[in-house]
Amino acid sequence: MLVIGLTGGIATGKSTASKAFRSQGVPVIDADAIAHDLMEPGQVSYRLVVEHFGTQVLGEDKQTIDRARLGRLIFNDAKQRQALNRCTHPYIRRRILWRVFQCYVRGYAVCVVDVPLLFEAGLDRLCGRTLVVACTDEQQITRLMERNGFSQPEANARVTAQMPMSEKLRRATRVLDNSTSVDELNAQVLAVLRDWTPSVLRTFGALLAPVGIVVSLPFVRTSDLGLKTLCACTAWIAVTLAGL
Repeated sequence: MLVIGLTGGIATGKSTASKAFRSQGVPVIDADAIAHDLMEPGQVSYRLVVEHFGTQVLGEDKQTIDRARLGRLIFNDAKQRQALNRCTHPYIRRRILWRVFQCYVRGYAVCVVDVPLLFEAGLDRLCGRTLVVACTDEQQITRLMERNGFSQPEANARVTAQMPMSEKLRRATRVLDNSTSVDELNAQVLAVLRDWTPSVLRTFGALLAPVGIVVSLPFVRTSDLGLKTLCACTAWIAVTLAGL
């Protein structure tokens, strides 16, 4: 199974690309949705965030975390951002890995991991290939002002607070250009799936490989065939997960 990491800059159109993948039946693992769930009362990240930042991050009901208020606290404070990352990133990573595994055992040939901070959090290391959704700087600022009601200085501040787009583009396996139209972006997504989707044989082989490992283990010490089978199945899993 090929794991594709999807990211982009703020307001470049990553969510639109995610919808395009979903429309083609590709499972999309949304890191933002996972992070939102982890901020619910009773979750470990919720407890850690409240312990660190105090009740000032809670909403009027004094129970739920006010994400906008939390965002304002960390926006201009690198140490506080790092503290928030320590409270959330390990648990987000675990849930992503679990959902990738679920996609694998269900026989999907491709799954997409949608992560705004894919490179910053090091989650690109979990992916066989990466996609960055990009548009022009002017479009990004305009879309952010229209979507969030920001002034131009506020929009500029949000953009400059992120990893430079030039660095994301340098790290990407492929770039999705979202500077024209939604139809054009959808066409690019279809091209990615056409070019990158593993064959049925490779996908089926990846599902059978773990069975081969289990069956060969008792014979590894007593049979060359058992050792060869173990090595072959392990290599097949590594290659298919990397999407090679």
